[in-house]
Parts: sequence; C-alpha cells; structure tokens
Amino acid sequence: MAIDIIDVHEVAHSQKKRTVVLNTRKMHAWVHYYANPGDHDDMHCHNEDQTFICFEGQCTMHFPDGGKAVLNPGMAALINGGSFYQLENSGDCPMVLMGNRSGSQDTIKHINYETRKDLRANRGKVEVFHGSGD
Repeated sequence: MAIDIIDVHEVAHSQKKRTVVLNTRKMHAWVHYYANPGDHDDMHCHNEDQTFICFEGQCTMHFPDGGKAVLNPGMAALINGGSFYQLENSGDCPMVLMGNRSGSQDTIKHINYETRKDLRANRGKVEVFHGSGD
C-alpha cells in the first residue's frame, strides 16, 4: 500500500517496544515506547539525518557536552547524522516518540559514544536500560 495511516498511541501501547512502522530504501520510521521514568538508551549517533516527535510523556535528550533538551508532547527534535545524543524518559508516565530517518533501517549504523563502534550486532534495535540502577 502506498499510504498507510497509523495511530501512534495505539502502536505504542499495544506493542510496548520500539516498533518499525515503515522501512523503504529511502526512509524508515518507528514508534519508541519507554515504559518507565528513568528508562534510557545509550549515548549514540547514527549515520543519517533524523527527527523525533514527542506524542506522550516527556523525553530528555542528553548530549556529550553535558547539555540537554526536553521534549514535551507536540515538540520535535531535528538531528543531523553524526550528532550524539541519549534519550531518557524523564516524565512520570510512558514516553512515546515517533522517529524517522533517511535511508533503510537495514543500512543504519548505531555508533556508541564511548566505544565509537557500530553496534550493528544488535541489528538496529535500541536497547533500553531500565531506571537508574543499570
């Protein structure tokens, strides 16, 4: 189908995980679901440009220089490929974001900030760390 309409909230709350909703040669999109306050991923970057739109909860984006930015529902982050960041559920309910990125999901690199290595062994999946006691 050339056009598919989705309900981001329904996808997030039924799947309760990162769910790819579009994957073509030119672009891919997904829904992020971080269930608990404090859930976060690693500090990383990707090799393509991307956006995040916050639909529910609150997302704090952390940056390597110690800076941060907060996304509330209706806000978007516009990210150039190669820019390092970390996502954290900083609200008091599940955090739901929709992201999209140029290129196919299958060609994306997930480069860890500390090791500077591509974590492709994880096949593009985002590992979510729960709470603050990792």
